[in-house]
Order: sequence, then C-alpha cells, then structure tokens
Amino acid sequence: MKKMTRFLLLTVAFFFTTVTMAQSTIKGVVIDAEFNSPLPGTNVVEKGTTNGVSTDYNGNFTLTTKASSGEIAISYVGYSTIILSFNGDTDLGNIVITPDNSLDEIVIVGTGVIDLAEGRNTPVAVSTIKAREIQNKIGTQDVTMTLVNTPSVYVAGQSGGFGDSRINIRGFDQTNVGYLLNGQPINGMEDGKMYWSNWSGINDIASAIQIQRGLGASKLAISSVGGTTNFVTKTTDKKEGGYVYAGIANDNYIKNTAQYSTGKNEKGWGASFMLSHWQGDGYNEGNFAAGETYFLSVGYTPNKTHNFNFLLTGAPQYHDQNFTKSISDYLEHGRKYNNNWGTYRGQYQTERRNFYHKPVANLNWDFNINDNTNLSTVLYASWGRGGATGDRGNRIRTAEGKRIDYDAIHAFNNSVADGAGGYFAAGGGYITRSSMNLHSWYGMVSNLETKLGERVTLNVGVDLRTYYGEHFRIVENFHGLTSWQENIRLRDQNDSHQPYGTFGTYKNVITTEDLSANPWAVLFHDFKEEDKIAYSNDERISYGGVFGQIEYTGDKFSTFFQGAASNQWHQRFDHYQYADETLLNGTSPQWTGTSLPSAITDGVDSEKVDNFGFNVKAGVNYVINDQHNVFFNTGYYSRQPFHDTIYLNFTNQLNPLTQNETIFGLEAGYSFKSQYFLTNVNLYRTAWTDRVGTTSDFENNIVTYTQQEGLDQIHTGVEVDFAAYLTPQLKVKGFTSIGDWVYDGETFTTVSDEDQNILSTETEDIDGGKVGDAAQFTAGLGFDYKVCKSFSIDADWRTYDNLYANVGGIKENLKLPSYDLVDAGVSYKMLLGKEKDKSLNIRFNMNNVFDEVYLSDLSTANVVEPGDETYKGINISNRGYFGLGRTWNMSLRYNF
Repeated sequence: MKKMTRFLLLTVAFFFTTVTMAQSTIKGVVIDAEFNSPLPGTNVVEKGTTNGVSTDYNGNFTLTTKASSGEIAISYVGYSTIILSFNGDTDLGNIVITPDNSLDEIVIVGTGVIDLAEGRNTPVAVSTIKAREIQNKIGTQDVTMTLVNTPSVYVAGQSGGFGDSRINIRGFDQTNVGYLLNGQPINGMEDGKMYWSNWSGINDIASAIQIQRGLGASKLAISSVGGTTNFVTKTTDKKEGGYVYAGIANDNYIKNTAQYSTGKNEKGWGASFMLSHWQGDGYNEGNFAAGETYFLSVGYTPNKTHNFNFLLTGAPQYHDQNFTKSISDYLEHGRKYNNNWGTYRGQYQTERRNFYHKPVANLNWDFNINDNTNLSTVLYASWGRGGATGDRGNRIRTAEGKRIDYDAIHAFNNSVADGAGGYFAAGGGYITRSSMNLHSWYGMVSNLETKLGERVTLNVGVDLRTYYGEHFRIVENFHGLTSWQENIRLRDQNDSHQPYGTFGTYKNVITTEDLSANPWAVLFHDFKEEDKIAYSNDERISYGGVFGQIEYTGDKFSTFFQGAASNQWHQRFDHYQYADETLLNGTSPQWTGTSLPSAITDGVDSEKVDNFGFNVKAGVNYVINDQHNVFFNTGYYSRQPFHDTIYLNFTNQLNPLTQNETIFGLEAGYSFKSQYFLTNVNLYRTAWTDRVGTTSDFENNIVTYTQQEGLDQIHTGVEVDFAAYLTPQLKVKGFTSIGDWVYDGETFTTVSDEDQNILSTETEDIDGGKVGDAAQFTAGLGFDYKVCKSFSIDADWRTYDNLYANVGGIKENLKLPSYDLVDAGVSYKMLLGKEKDKSLNIRFNMNNVFDEVYLSDLSTANVVEPGDETYKGINISNRGYFGLGRTWNMSLRYNF
C-alpha cells in the first residue's frame, strides 16, 4: 500500500512539474501611440485560449500562459490588434499600439440597420472619421469638409454660402451617393439631393462618419452609385458627463454649445441633450447666416435582451447666398463679390436667403432574440419646412449695377401701388418671393440577423418609406406694396410642350400675406392656397423594399451575396397650372379676390406611376496572413428614376424618355497592416447608363436648369491611402486617387428657366467628354505630431488636378487650373484635477494657410477665342466660384 501511495504521489508530481514547465510568464507595458502614455484596460490574451489579463493603470501586465511558446493578442477598442510571439518567459518591454480605422469604441444602437463596413468580413473601400477629428478640424466648415482627406472625394460650392457645399465621390455627385443617419436614408426622395445647410448640426452630434466608396456595405436599394456615407450620431452615454464649447472664427463667426448626459441608471434609463447656436457674416459679402442645433437622446435598457433609444434632432438655420458669377466680375470687384444684396434706409437686405427647419426623430430597437439571432429596427420621421427667396418683378440696381437698390424699389412700388398693389403681369412692382419646399416623411428599416451555422450568417430585412412634398411660392417681402397680383394663364391637362395653355383661361391671384424667411416661423405656419403665387404642386412618393445578405466566413476565405428589390409609387398634384376641362372653352374669364373656383383650387391629379428596381452584389475576401488581405466585389443596379424626371418639365405629363438607370460595378482591393504601418489599394470600374442629369446656371440674374436624358458614363480609377506611425509621437498619413471619368454616346438636353418654362431642346454627341465637377486626380499628405502629452500639431496638404467644368455631358469640356491647399492646426489639452474626465481643450485651425487663389468650380465651358481676355488660361466670361481664401477658427471646450 505504501508503494502504491508513493507511486501515485510521484505520478502527480511528474504531471505537475510537466505542466509547470510548459507554462511561461509574459510581461510588458502597453503604450498608446497617439498620446505616448500607458493604456490601462488593454486586453492581453493567449491566442487559441480564453486565458488573458488586462493592463493596470500604468499599462503593465503579467500573463501566465498555458503553453511554453505561442502567441499573444493585444487589443483595445479603437486600436489595431497586434500579435506577438513568445518562447518561454518573456519581457516584451514597451508595446506601442496605434488607433485604427474602426468604430469599435463608439456606442451604437441599431447596429443591424446601420450598414457599417465593420459589419461584414468582406471589405470595401472605406474611410472612417471619428468624433475627435470632426470636432478638431471642422471649425466653421460644412460637415462635408471632414471627408476631404480621403481618396476620390471632392468638395466644392462653399463660396455659395454656409451649407451650400457639394460633395463628389469617384466623380459621382451627391444625388448618386447614399446618405444614412443611424440607418435612416436622408437623400431627397424627389431628386436624391443633399442640402447640407439642413444638416449643419451633424458635426455636433456625430460619433463618427464612415464613407464607403463604390459598392459599399449597404444592404438597401439606395442611390449608392458613387458610395455610401453613414452618419452615426451620439446616443445615450453610459456614464454621466458633458461639455461646454465656445468658438470664434474669421468674419465675426461665433458658436456656443452645451451638452450633458445623465448616464445610465440602475434601471437602465438615461438621457443626453445638447443645444448649440452659431452665427457669422460669411467669407463673401452678403453671406450672413445663423442657426441652432438641438439634440435629445433617451435610452432604455430593461435587460440584456432589449435596448431602446429615441432621438430627436434638428438644425434650423438661414443663410444668405452667393451665386456663380463671371471671372471678369470677380476680377473687377474682388473675389468676395456678391451682388444679391443691397440696403434700405441704410439697413442690409438680401434677395437670396435660404431658410429651413427639419426636425428628425427616430426610435431604435435592438432585440437580442438568442445567442444566434438578433433583430434591429429603426422607425423614423422628418418634417421639413422652409425655402429660398428670390426676385419677382422689376428689380432696380444701383447706378454702378453692383448692388440692389432697395430705396429705389420702395419708391417705385409706392408709385404703382393702388387698390390691388403691384401687377406682375403688367410689368409693375417688385417683391421678394419665397420658393417653398415642405415635406413629411415617415419610414421604417428592420433587419434580422441569424447564424445558420458556425460560419454562415443570414441577414433579411425591409425598408418602407412614404413621403409627401409641397412646392409653391409666396410673398416674403412686399417692399412698400400692400398686395401682389398675378394673372397666370392655365395649362390644358394634355398640353406638355407649351409653357402655358392654349385656351386663354386665366387664374388671377391677389395676396396680401407675407412671411419672413425665418426657420422657426415657418415650422407651424398655415399656408393658404389663395396666397400662393407662380406655382403650387404636391407629390406623394411611397417606397417598399426588401433586402437580404448571406455571408460565409472561414479562417482564410470569406464570401457574401447580397440583394435588394424595391418598388416606388409616384403621383403629382398640381393646384395651380391646370383648369378643369369644362372651363377650357376659349374664353378668358377673370377671377379676382381670394375666392377661386373649386375647379382650380382642387387642382389636377397626375397619372399614378409605379416602377420596380433591384440590386445584387457579391464579393470574396482572402486573408493571406495577419498582414496581407485581398478582396473583390461586383454589383449590378437597376435603379428607378427620380420623381422629378418622371413628370415632364414640371408638369403632370409623363416623360416618355425616363427608364431605370443601370449601374455595373467592379472593384478589387489589397490591404497591408502591421504594428506601425497600414495601407489600402483599391481599383474600380463603374459603368452607368440611361441616367438623367441636371445642372444649373446663373447669368444676368436669371437661373436656368439643364436636364440631360440618356446619359451614359464610365468611371475607372485607382485609390491608395496609408498611415504610418514613425515614432510614438509622429503619425503620417496620405492618399492619392487617379480617375478616368468620361461620357459615352449621346444625350437629349432640355433647358428651362426658374419658372419651369422650356427654353430649348436638342440632341448632343458627348462621346469621350470628360465628367466635370470633381478633380480626377487628387493627392494628400498629412501628419499629427505629439509635441508633449498635452500639446500637438497637425497639418494636411492636398493637390487637385484634371478638374473640369460642371456643365453636364458635353463633347469638349473645359479643364480648370490645378491647385494646392494646406490646412494646419494645434491642440492643447489641460487635465483639471485628478479626474481624467475633466479637461480643457484648446484648438486653433487655419485653412488654406498660404491663401491660394483658385477656381473651385465653373458652371460654363466657354473656350478662348482670338482676342478674348483670360485668367490662368481660362476665358473670363466663364462663370463659377473662386475657392475660399485663408480662414481661421479657435475653440475652447470644457469636458466634465
């Protein structure tokens, strides 16, 4: 018995010794490359096991491994995971980890409906800008400017006024880029456009912005020809805190913001809210602007199964606008010249003001059904109210023609005013009118994700929307008149070619009501039909779609297939331009006063239209090793035409040339990632056929719109971006993109004026013409340098070339001069007390440091003829914008 006991003890000791000898002790200190400081809470895990520890307050860790040799993974949310080998006891010393391009550190609700690139293993061409960079670099600029340091992105139009910028991705304008707010589509339902002035508060409430170029990761059947941009807003923070912000900038710009979050309590409730106000004179003359942003988020997490978050936000604003002018005008009056304003009795007045208020609400519900299945749903609504002002009647300018002479206008209006006021049809009087755009939009997006096996994941969902829009004009300012009358000849319902009907029936409008261009006043105003002038029409657009995605993920290989199908329903209601057939009897009855016959006030309903569209996408990804990765994606879209192209020339008549647009895309990519360097290379080719394009121009104070149908174009290119951490204090990043974007075939062109009258039509050969409005070659280089723990400096250089005029499809487009820009900034962070959550951040930015003088875009393509005066080789009769010169901004932010 003693021998047996001794044998058992020796056996246990042998196995214990063997196990002990197989273990290793790994030590190290994890350092944050961005701040050159220890990173507490970093996860250190032995690969292939659940054995791991976290770093302490000083970044130290000690891990006893189960094996004598192997690998450990060091990870922290928002930072690149690095893999290190060990063989026996090892002291790794300082281990520097760097921030990556992911969204891991952001609290996101509705993850199933927010189509982020991280949600799929097969990559796309993507760039992510986080809240810190947005807050540091945005300053007084539109939120679009946060994306300029990414490949194939071009931003123009800032000289038009606050919020008037336009963004192009891979040569496609913003009507062909899908924009999402927490999974909610926000492109205009009528025309796909984005008006950034309505979203001026996004930079205050965004946790991150992710731009997916090309096919992207979106599962919806949206307008993502050029890409998809996801705005991920703040939600209800997990912990209590907030901040106050004060900023100043050039041209009397000021901004003040306050935000506070209660944090989540023990019962799962929490709330965050924010208020902000800004105002400024604008870089160009006559570009005054002001606005607010409000934000409320209420979250409730009753248990691990359900999570709810309600969000309400809005950004009411007004901004005075500058339109394109000839280069000769700028050379004569200066680059800040704007002739859309004047004074009355010494007080500033403008003819062109945009004003809008668009509250947006959404409710997100995340339902974790079980370990393998979850459901994400967002219900959303928006209510847009506002418009843009302009002239109607006989404008009078000052003697030199540089400004609007409102004193003379008032004097003239007083001379023609009588019982009815000014008569536009008779050529008397002048008013400022507002072109109004009102809408109510409701929708739902829901996505169910389930694991069909260890390696296969299925997503299925629905996308439902309904939209009702109203368009009309009203009087904004009578300028001394007491009323305004118009005699408008009505159209025949079957007449689609003439600007007015042929039967001589008239609608007489006399209005005594006006409404100031104020974004708050318009929100609850009741607009009466008898006070609407020039036009009045509504539309109903409904949308129903289904989508799905199945993905297989292996150790080295992953693949996905994705599809979406949708149907749209359209109808137009014209209250103004049509009369009932019983009234079209060749006579010309005159109706006065505010009571109109019901045949006119009821209006005419268009034919209902419905159309079907779909898209399919597929891709494969191969992980060569921990550092190298390659992928290939392809997709085909059959996209329905926009509402504004279905009905011919702003009438109820159907456009016989409209059909679904088709898009076929191919893209391939390679990525390399190491501890100190990462890069991405992307190749793409997009063929886009049967499309409709619209451009606008402003000459001699007349706005014209050019619509081209049957446009075909092919976009090919290569993109490269990289980031290198040369030292723990120095990060260098850069990008370049080379594109070849051309038109193919011929197009049918229609030109109309601001009152929706057709001016001309023709068929044009555009084969081989260069696509304009975006630089086809871009490159940039930037750095962030941490001088010390609290102080850092950064700068970005960009160059633009092969930029052509924004004139739609033409055979010989006009190339603009190339140019370079440099932006720079400094940051200082002062910790207040022992709590790291309390700090004072000081930031200073300077944009266009070297005050580069450049043409950012042109709306005409006039060639140089013998004897023509030129500017940098460009005929000075061409119209467009100069880019902004040197600007600056400074801010203080107290975090608590």
